[in-house]
Amino acid sequence: MNRSTAARLGAAAVTGGLLAAARPPADLGWLACVAFVPLFVAWRDRGARATAGYAFVAAVVYYALLMSWSWYFGTIAIVPLVAVLATYWAVAGAVIGWLRTRGVANPFLVAAVWVLAEATVARVPFGGFSWGEVGYAFHNIELGRALASDGGVELVSFFAIALNGFLADAVVNAWHRRGAGRALWLRAGAGLTVVAVVPIVAVAARSAPRPTGTLRVAILQGNDKNRDLTQAEVDDRYLPKSHFALAATVRDHVDLVVFPESSMDADPRTDAYLRTNLVAVAHRTHAWVLANAVADAPAQGSRPAGAKALNLDVLFAPDGSVEGTYAKRHLVPFGEYVPFRGELEGRIGALNQIPRDFEPGDKPGLFEVANHEVATIICFESAFGYQVRPLVHAGAQVIVVSTNNRSYERSANSAQHVAIGQMRAAETGRPVVQAAISGISAIIDANGVEHAHTSLFQRTVLEANVTATTGETPYVRYGEWAIWACALVVAAAGAQAVRRGRRARFIDSIPHTDDQPVSVGGPTAGYERASRRPAPERNLTFDTASETPTSGETA
Repeated sequence: MNRSTAARLGAAAVTGGLLAAARPPADLGWLACVAFVPLFVAWRDRGARATAGYAFVAAVVYYALLMSWSWYFGTIAIVPLVAVLATYWAVAGAVIGWLRTRGVANPFLVAAVWVLAEATVARVPFGGFSWGEVGYAFHNIELGRALASDGGVELVSFFAIALNGFLADAVVNAWHRRGAGRALWLRAGAGLTVVAVVPIVAVAARSAPRPTGTLRVAILQGNDKNRDLTQAEVDDRYLPKSHFALAATVRDHVDLVVFPESSMDADPRTDAYLRTNLVAVAHRTHAWVLANAVADAPAQGSRPAGAKALNLDVLFAPDGSVEGTYAKRHLVPFGEYVPFRGELEGRIGALNQIPRDFEPGDKPGLFEVANHEVATIICFESAFGYQVRPLVHAGAQVIVVSTNNRSYERSANSAQHVAIGQMRAAETGRPVVQAAISGISAIIDANGVEHAHTSLFQRTVLEANVTATTGETPYVRYGEWAIWACALVVAAAGAQAVRRGRRARFIDSIPHTDDQPVSVGGPTAGYERASRRPAPERNLTFDTASETPTSGETA
């Protein structure tokens, strides 16, 4: 490996580190505005294969740091996950590099390719994994939240990547002054102006959600054990007892009491101890009570009852009756079910920790609570905007996220989850109530601003007034338009690249002599040939190792 390649790989790794620092625990969101600059400068004159390689390195560093909490499940968990996620970045890099070698390059195009990569990883395979989307870094930045309300977190990612691209162009132009033409400076300046002005306009034009009333909510955070429970604690029913003791301390009038994910150790509809106590809480507080537990899935065909499980929210009305249930629909692969279980069982010992698969629910969790429509989602589901949006479109005025992040101990996982909840609130214009069994529980308003939160493994009750809202943000109304717009941009760029490739082959096929240059009308982008050599490009930079002229396109 020569020194130039090593430097480029180092720059790619820096991008991964900076982007991870933009997310919790460091949570320096502004770093996402510059994190990609080292990567974009490093791949500025490389082909598709090299560009893919640098993107892969950046992604490995990013995801290994971002999801370091996966180490709690061993190497078998984090290594394949990081490798698969990094492959998406590599494919995006390969596409960008291929387009650039055909003279099709622009920071907005790079951003469009990146958005498509993020949209794909959020859906494929097994329902996707969207934890690493760049836009989440802006959860505490008003400009980012305003963009999210317009086009989802993907639109935030688009502007962040485009900003990095134009900054990278400016860096290269400044570095190689002799090769930087006035037109390139104008392009970089115009691009930076656009990516700065549009978010400001989004903030100014953002309409406030319409309040429809107030819900008084009590979140019971009852697991203060930063470890697995002992068998004696399980037998003594520590978790439900701890939560019922907290419920007894709720004295003020409340509308909704939330027992978080896994707070009940059996089906609260059929377990006499759980149902009696939950009904008592509802009667005493005159409130709706939401409780979560693992329940046996009903029999289906030849499958007996209990062969599969349900991650189930059960809602009790103030009179103690069961108002409704919601079974988690977006299950965690290799966490709540094992894809290809028949082929993998016996080969991977860690799968013994998942003795039976969960069954996904078949209906949304949307309930009327104190005259307000409340949506309930469970844990991992809040990371998918395209799944939360339909609930709001159907009338939800408040979103309740019930979660159990205890297995991730004191890592950044819980803080990252709350940050994701902030972006869901901003996208939909709905308050988010994040109820975690061991923390972090939080109250987030309809603009995505966090107003109250608990600490990890703090046994406590979080009570707050939550302002329910109505109305539709552009994202709720128009959906994933930003992704479709990016798809159209990339398709048009691909078509242009194919045409240029055909033009280049046509030029090469024309007989000529050394003193007869051959060219085709329009931008040559390196495809004009004289004396069997490409015409020199107007914008030249220099490879620091070889001091040979190279293309000035960075993004």
